[in-house]
Amino acid sequence: MNRLPKRNLLLAGVISIIVIALIIAAVRPKGTSGASPTAPADVMVVQVEQKDVPIYGEWIGTLDGLTNADVRAQVTGYLLRQGYQEGAFVNKGQLLFEIDPRPFKAALDQAEGQLAQAKALLANAQAVQGRTQLDVDRYTPLAKEQAASQQDLDNAVQNNLAAKASVATAEAQIRTDEAAVETAKINLDFTRLVAPIDGIAGQAQLQVGALVNLSSGPVTSVSTVDPIKVYFTVGEPQYLAWRKRFPTESSRLAADKNLRLQLILADGSTYPRDGTFYFADRQVDVGTGAIRLAGLFPNPGNILRPGGYGKVRAVIRLQQGALVIPQRAVSELQGGYQVAVIGADNKVSIRTVSVGDRVGPDWVITEGLNPGERVVAEGIQKVRPGAQVNPKPFGMQAKDK
Repeated sequence: MNRLPKRNLLLAGVISIIVIALIIAAVRPKGTSGASPTAPADVMVVQVEQKDVPIYGEWIGTLDGLTNADVRAQVTGYLLRQGYQEGAFVNKGQLLFEIDPRPFKAALDQAEGQLAQAKALLANAQAVQGRTQLDVDRYTPLAKEQAASQQDLDNAVQNNLAAKASVATAEAQIRTDEAAVETAKINLDFTRLVAPIDGIAGQAQLQVGALVNLSSGPVTSVSTVDPIKVYFTVGEPQYLAWRKRFPTESSRLAADKNLRLQLILADGSTYPRDGTFYFADRQVDVGTGAIRLAGLFPNPGNILRPGGYGKVRAVIRLQQGALVIPQRAVSELQGGYQVAVIGADNKVSIRTVSVGDRVGPDWVITEGLNPGERVVAEGIQKVRPGAQVNPKPFGMQAKDK
């Protein structure tokens, strides 16, 4: 009776061992046996390229009109009407505002009346002087023949001199009145506030009905925006390095003329038209150690407006034989830079490198790499020194192949 339970227990243990073995066989991956090594990780690699690359400089730029003109009142009066659309293009001489001209028209009429009166007085003085001159001419021979007294001749001479003085006074009065007429005409013209240049007219700073005078601020402003001017500041060392490359006046002027500027707008897009160098300021800012430069960009359609911001880019030199890899292949660690290099045996080694200028999505490597070497561009988090990897071409290099 005791042997039967023992045999049942033994049978149950054997069955349990078989079940466990079947479970282990079911969950074990097919094609593996025991403790086989892990498969190499897939990584995307690029070859270190050696090529001539343009090195760009980039600076913050501020847009401004090529010419900016404030429109101010030159006479005192009330704004009668506005003759332009704010923000629209206006031509030189186009009416922007009109000041009530009636007081100035009245002043002109008064000045012209005074001028006419002065001319009449001159005519009368000239007539009197002509009559006194006749008396002098008549008494002179008679006095010589003693047919007339010397007193009569002296009186005629004095009267003639007085008449000549009256003529001179009347002529001077005419010149004064002519100046008054001209001043009145100028003041009347000043009631028409016109555009001094072709350009974009800004917002009206004063409205119809406002009283304006010489001390009033600008009524509006007009800016020439085609071409438009872009100011940007360059550090003094960079400016001096550029100038040292072109030591003569002729070479410097040629370099400035051939320099092409790019403008990156506030939305990140690149302006489709290149700009040209315009001028460098006369001095370096003592506070910032930078010098202000300006470029000109074509602006058909007046898309760009003064006051806007952007980035100015320009090729400042050509670095020949530079070693270039994507920026994403470089890791920064405690102020240093490292890349994962793939050897001929597809094993990883971590190498410290020195970096130079950034060129678009790439980085110039100045030390630590050789042309043709392969570096990890994607999947760098999967690798460790000495690890075996499965390299695959990355990005444009894969497409080229």
